[in-house]
Amino acid sequence: MHMKNIIKIAKRQGFTLLEILLVVAAIGILAGIVILAINPGKQLGDTRNAQRRVDVNTLLNAVYQYSLDNNGNFPGAIDNSTTTIQVLGTAVSGCNCTATTTVTSTFACADISSSLVPTYLVDIPRDPKTGSSTNANYFINKRGDGRIMVGSCSPEQSATINVTR
Repeated sequence: MHMKNIIKIAKRQGFTLLEILLVVAAIGILAGIVILAINPGKQLGDTRNAQRRVDVNTLLNAVYQYSLDNNGNFPGAIDNSTTTIQVLGTAVSGCNCTATTTVTSTFACADISSSLVPTYLVDIPRDPKTGSSTNANYFINKRGDGRIMVGSCSPEQSATINVTR
């Protein structure tokens, strides 16, 4: 082989900087399109709302199981006012909730944990994004027809999450 042929072959091996930059740019554009299509914010919100629906049903089932075991009486922390809702938790103030069309609560939270934990629940469920032991961000309301409504104070994406039985 001639020396010129060897040099030409050696120069053609590998990629140029421009080729590498074009491939990286194309991958970046495709990744951006995929991320926008998936919309992780909406997906995370949907996941948290699904957890809220599970928590609301769990709370309602526990309250009714308590009622069955206690001659139809609900936990004492649930008031008989049909015009207010009670946020679940241990806080003595700041228990606001505007998730329903009923009158909002700005009073102390309703602490039903002593009635339900550990017999009916391991712990009072908390909102997956904003809940705490002092303010679970779930509400309970005894309606005029004697039925109980439990719901979420802070659902995402304009969802309404409450269950009445």
